[in-house]
Amino acid sequence: MRSLVRYNPLAVDVLGDFDKIFDSFFNDSSLRRTSSPVVDIRENEDSYVLEAELPGLTDKDIEVKVEDNLLTISSKKEDEKEEKREGYILKERHNHFFTRSFVLPKDVDRESIDANFKDGLLSLTLNKAPEAKPKMIEVKSNK
Repeated sequence: MRSLVRYNPLAVDVLGDFDKIFDSFFNDSSLRRTSSPVVDIRENEDSYVLEAELPGLTDKDIEVKVEDNLLTISSKKEDEKEEKREGYILKERHNHFFTRSFVLPKDVDRESIDANFKDGLLSLTLNKAPEAKPKMIEVKSNK
């Protein structure tokens, strides 16, 4: 909840300050177990390219699915750490997961989507259907 207000250094903005505390609490990466990846999408003449930053994951951790006109990228990864010391065992478990969905444009050829993963970057190439590509029409003269 953000709003435009007149600056008054002596005033206490209870709701605004609460929002800042709330935002900083949930944006602290040590507290958060779920997050959505950063995604860039660009359009070329023949395709759309979607790039998602997925650091710390492998290609086996990622699932890409197309259902009707919905493209979904998801991942679930479970980490377990066990440390044995004199008299006790320290065991930590962390679950990291996300799901992110995109509505595909009508001109995407759903049968020719290509996915590559390298160095924490997932690249999806969404080729445009041949019938959706622009075509040049010759203009003829009626002389």
